[in-house]
Amino acid sequence: MDDMVAAVGMRVRYPRTGTTGKITRLEKLKGGVFAEIDTTRLLYRVDQLVTADVAQVRKKAGLSDNIEQVKKEREYLSDSGFSEAVMHSDQSCEGGG
Repeated sequence: MDDMVAAVGMRVRYPRTGTTGKITRLEKLKGGVFAEIDTTRLLYRVDQLVTADVAQVRKKAGLSDNIEQVKKEREYLSDSGFSEAVMHSDQSCEGGG
């Protein structure tokens, strides 16, 4: 949580696993600050957490990127060059090994 102070009740997300929840307690262990998240009851390093709002913005951006990728793939598959290549294939799946 760069430049943010973690607080009990704050909605956070652990990006590595996608775990989202509210901080139920904060604890100092071995020189680091850890937060317990209500959904797992596990401790996470505070510097590895992001606010849930930020995570939602990134997720929306990812969705629009995926939509654009699907559009590009559809254009490629509808291209005459691809159709011609498929027509000249015998459709076998020989691996050659």
